[in-house]
Parts: sequence; C-alpha cells; structure tokens
Amino acid sequence: MISINKIAVLGGGSWATAIVKMLSENLDEVGWYMRSTYILEHIKRNKHNPSYLSSADLHPEKLFLTNDINEVIKYADCLIFAIPSAFLKSELDKITVPLDTKIIFSAIKGIVPESGLIVGEHFHEELDVPFNNIGVITGPCHAEEVAMERLSYLTIASKDKEKAICLAKLISSRYIRTKISDDIIGTEYAAMLKNIYAIAAGIAHGLGYGDNFQAVLMSNSIREMERFIKKIHEMNRNINNSAYLGDLLVTGYSVFSRNRMFGNMIGKGYTVKSAMFEMNMVAEGYYATKSAFKINQKNKAITPIIDTVYDILYAEKDAKISFEKLTNLLD
Repeated sequence: MISINKIAVLGGGSWATAIVKMLSENLDEVGWYMRSTYILEHIKRNKHNPSYLSSADLHPEKLFLTNDINEVIKYADCLIFAIPSAFLKSELDKITVPLDTKIIFSAIKGIVPESGLIVGEHFHEELDVPFNNIGVITGPCHAEEVAMERLSYLTIASKDKEKAICLAKLISSRYIRTKISDDIIGTEYAAMLKNIYAIAAGIAHGLGYGDNFQAVLMSNSIREMERFIKKIHEMNRNINNSAYLGDLLVTGYSVFSRNRMFGNMIGKGYTVKSAMFEMNMVAEGYYATKSAFKINQKNKAITPIIDTVYDILYAEKDAKISFEKLTNLLD
C-alpha cells in the first residue's frame, strides 16, 4: 500500500486554506506554500489567513510555511496545487527541482491558459509527470463551508487507486466524506465546466430570470457537460454522480459561488473588468469559458450555454439579447 509521508499545499486562497485545514485534522505537519510573506507571518502570529477564510482556525505549530516554491517541493512527496489556473504557469516557471517523482493532485478548477490544457494534462505533457502520479480533488464542496466545519463531500480521482485511497484517508474527518474515482479527465473537465454554467446562472439571476428558468438552465447544463466531456474522453461514467451534477448544482446555486456572483454582476450591467475589480477574487469560469469555446471548435459538441456565455464575456454581446436567444434553445 502506498504511503504519503510529507504533504504540501501550494496556494494562498480559500481552497488552499480549506485543504490545509482538512489535512491538519489528521497530520502532525502540513507544508504550505504561498507567495505572500505578510500572510505567512500573519498566520504564524494570529492563527488564521487574513485574506481568505479568516474564520477558519489554523494551527501554525503544525504547518511548514514557506514562500519558496522549490523549498516546499523538496519538503513533500505529495503536492496539492490550489493556485488559480490563470497564475499557475508563472508559479511553475519558478520551479528548478524535478517533479517527476512527486505525487501531484490538482484542486484547480480550470484550464491553464498558456497551454489550453486541464491541469493534469499540463503536468503530464509540459512537465513530464507520469499520469499515474497525477490526481484530482473535486467537489461538491465550498471552502467556506469547510471553514465552518459543515458536512462536505469530496471526490478524489486518480488512475492509481491506491494513491486516491491514501489521500482520501488523509482528508477525511468528522465533517469531510470522501469517495474515489478513476475518471481523472472527466472529473477535471467537469470541475472546469461547472464554473461556466455558474456564470450563466448568475447572469440569468442578474437579468431577472426566476427559479423556474434556473432549473431548466441547470438541467440543460448537466446534459451539455456530458456531451462536451464525452467528445473529449468517452468512458462509462454516471454524469449524475456528485463529482459532476453535485458540483454543478452547488456552484450554480450557492451564495458562496464566486462564478455565480461574477455572472450576476455581468447580468446587472457590469463590464468584465469592473466586475473583477469589485469582486477582488478570481472567477475561474471567466478563463474557462474562452478555453472551452476554443476546444469545442474542434470537437463540435452542441454547447449553446457555453457559446452564449462566451458571446457575452468575449464577443461583448448584449446579455439580455443573448439570453433571450438562449431560452429558445433550451428544453
């Protein structure tokens, strides 16, 4: 049976903070890399992240904190990346030590813009990490509810079942339930696509559409997700499982959803730039929309929701007119 001796989280945001909190329940020490020296020092003194999930109690005595990415890679045999996809490559460019012997799990819900690849594929193709050493952590799970220790569920996906089981045990606690999957590509694409559909749900809300329409939108979204993923990686998967449908629903409906919040602002008339500035947080779905649209130019799945969100965010089409057209394409 595979064992993980040292594990580290890379990233300083909400999801990284939540994962550190989960791991600290079961481990004597957890590595944690982030760029900000100020936040690291604040955590040491005050036992919480001042910028994200500030209500989450942290235990500095159990943390190996560093702002040196190479130091944390040397420290750990298992690395969990929770850096927003838009900034991942700039962080990876800092690495000077080999990654090919490390176990790498991605908790990133997006596509790497520079390569157009989901994170697992990027590590494999660009950094020569074997597929058997790559995994995905996906929901349905909001970091904010982890901070409040509300019952949450995670799916750990990997081609290597033993690695998935090992990480699942390290994350599990009285408020975290886990299951494993071998659909590493499907779960990672689902985690990316659900953010686009959450933006669509937010736009609809901002435009004044009600719950009846939202239900139809979510129903069409899960079927669209299935068509999109099937074109990329066909296998026997149940799209109604929690890693797909559950993650979509929590992101599309929750008040904690940054992507829904972003979409809501767009629906109310904000520009993309002004919405991002006011949120002061990364909406992964914005970058995912462009990547998914480009990928589908080749695959040709029927994706009216992705196309509509792309038209609004990137082609600067009027949101109201675009959604009026979309309503005639849904059933």
